[in-house]
Amino acid sequence: MGSNSSRIGDLPKNEYLKKLSGTESVSENDPFWNQLLSFSFPAPTSSTELKLLEEATISVCRSLVENNPRTGNLGALIKVFLSRTKELKLSAECQNHIFIWQTHNALFIICCLLKVFICEMSEEELQLHFTYEEKSPGSYSSDSEDLLEELLCCLMQLITDIPLLDITYEISVEAVSTMMVFLSCQLFHKEVLRQSISHKYLMRGRCLPYTSKLVKTLLYNFIRQEKPPPPGAHVLPQQSDGGGLLYGLASGVATGLWTVFTLGGVGSKVATASELSSPLANQSLLLLLVLANLTDAADAPNPYRQAIMSFKNTQDSSPFPSSIPHAFQINFNSLYMALCEQQTSDQATLLLYTLLHQNSNIRTYMLARTDMENLVLPILEILYHVEERNSHHVYMALIILLILTEDDGFNRSIHEVMLKNITWYSERVLTEISLGSLLILVVIRTIQYNMTRTRDKYLHTNCLAALANMSAQFRSLHQYAAQRIVSYTCRHLRRYVYVLDKLYFPHSHCSTLQHCFSTLSDNGEELLSLTCSHILRSYASSLFSLLSKKHNKVLEQATQSLRGSLSSNDVPLPDYAQDLNVIEEVIRMMLEIINSCLTNSLHHNPNLVYALLYKRDLFEQFRTHPSFQDIMQNIDLVITFFSSRLLQAGAELSVERVLEIIKQGVVALPKDRLKVVNTLVQALSFLFDVFYDSSSH
Repeated sequence: MGSNSSRIGDLPKNEYLKKLSGTESVSENDPFWNQLLSFSFPAPTSSTELKLLEEATISVCRSLVENNPRTGNLGALIKVFLSRTKELKLSAECQNHIFIWQTHNALFIICCLLKVFICEMSEEELQLHFTYEEKSPGSYSSDSEDLLEELLCCLMQLITDIPLLDITYEISVEAVSTMMVFLSCQLFHKEVLRQSISHKYLMRGRCLPYTSKLVKTLLYNFIRQEKPPPPGAHVLPQQSDGGGLLYGLASGVATGLWTVFTLGGVGSKVATASELSSPLANQSLLLLLVLANLTDAADAPNPYRQAIMSFKNTQDSSPFPSSIPHAFQINFNSLYMALCEQQTSDQATLLLYTLLHQNSNIRTYMLARTDMENLVLPILEILYHVEERNSHHVYMALIILLILTEDDGFNRSIHEVMLKNITWYSERVLTEISLGSLLILVVIRTIQYNMTRTRDKYLHTNCLAALANMSAQFRSLHQYAAQRIVSYTCRHLRRYVYVLDKLYFPHSHCSTLQHCFSTLSDNGEELLSLTCSHILRSYASSLFSLLSKKHNKVLEQATQSLRGSLSSNDVPLPDYAQDLNVIEEVIRMMLEIINSCLTNSLHHNPNLVYALLYKRDLFEQFRTHPSFQDIMQNIDLVITFFSSRLLQAGAELSVERVLEIIKQGVVALPKDRLKVVNTLVQALSFLFDVFYDSSSH
């Protein structure tokens, strides 16, 4: 671009760019390259300026696409860059600013050109452009066929071997971003690329030995969160927002790749403060995730995924098995702290999920930590602010909880960690609460939000699975957590009766019920000024009698309607009938969660017994329900047992006195009278295994 260019608007008229993209061949030894690479202009600071840069350079890039088969100037530029990188490490040690500046500029131009080339041609055509030399039109030399592989290998060497200094920070970012651009070919294919040329070079040949070193360097870049050097400390003009020109360019590519490997479009992604504060860390994380999610080759597994699956703690002195390739060691404590601090970004949450899911060393280490609240609280905050997060971020946070709650030790320990003044939880002031009780509150809130807004079946099923995993180890539940477990169950029990009433008595259904459910608030609070017994006693007997005869048929019709399998002559069931299956599923899951807690840790949870007694009128109506009879036995037993003890104690009992009676009664209740029911745990374990299998492919 030359020293004459100081503004983006001047680029289309720049004489050096015209010569690069024109019909004249330029030898790699020509002094022209020093002139071309001596440019500097303000980096774009917004998407509008970034678009202006692309519009300003598109004509130059297309001209090069047209003329490069005759001139071979793209290959010459790449060779100039490759020759300079051989002296880059020495230049960094000698503080040779000018040399590093020009090398950076060469890589910057290459990346800008590659972005356009990849957008406008196939990988096969791109590879041909790397082979063209200064010869007759369309000819190429066989000894330069590996220039693409050499460039990729050089980028890996630059990332892993060049020391990170103020003067090398920008070129390190550019190297990571250029690799991202190479891998962006997937963006232009609807199907998953399984035989990409770039993938082939990265998974075998000269690049393969750098696998573990590259993964380790990218992880440490994420851990260290190095900020860009201050103005004047490096060779290129620095913007106050952080990041170089190419960082802005590659961020768009990185965002698109994030969209691809999270299985759907998440819209435009606004950079977070952490992403802007450390472009190198952010770009390194994105590249690491893309590499880890490359498809396996036909004859070999993805080596980058293998490296992520097998690395160990630096404090682990045991030898690596010979069967594990690409193994390395990294400081787990530093990685853990970085993961705790960076969960505001969806890519950091995806990294955490990937490590917990695929690396047993990391999973074991994290579950053994005594400060798990530092990791769990940011995850809970993601779920709590579900309205502000994209669906992929929420799902990753939820699956992380599922993985953690599969461990009984984790489920016990979170009830021993006491928290004070959770400022982001706004429904109620929580001056002191256990981490376990807070987790329950947030998960129930997420289920409730999903049931009323997004209505995603798998989201609420996974939320309930996390509660089910924890239920046997519930300890000293906070009174609000116990109340929310019971009140959320009761809300669906009421809703269930209301739906049945509309199904069986569509012309004369209870107007009181209709009014009651219109007063239900979104946050699941109690019905206004109405008791459970007032709502249900007139209808429960007739409904459940009829239900025993018609229930299965109605559910079958509702399921068929949901699947769109009703014939054209049938009248589709209304929306509330279609919800019947989902409501019943949620009710049964919640009842089994309560049952699991009562069976395994009744003596630890007087607040849950208190909440059940407070709502006993509603639960009593479901004793004979054909779908819930088996699971209601333990709950009914507990309610009956403690109700009788309260009756013996007299009327007008204070809350404190009731809790005291419950604690005394727990000792007197024979444990063998409570039956163990494992259907929920088995079903959800199967469901989670299926999810694991599908997410691994």
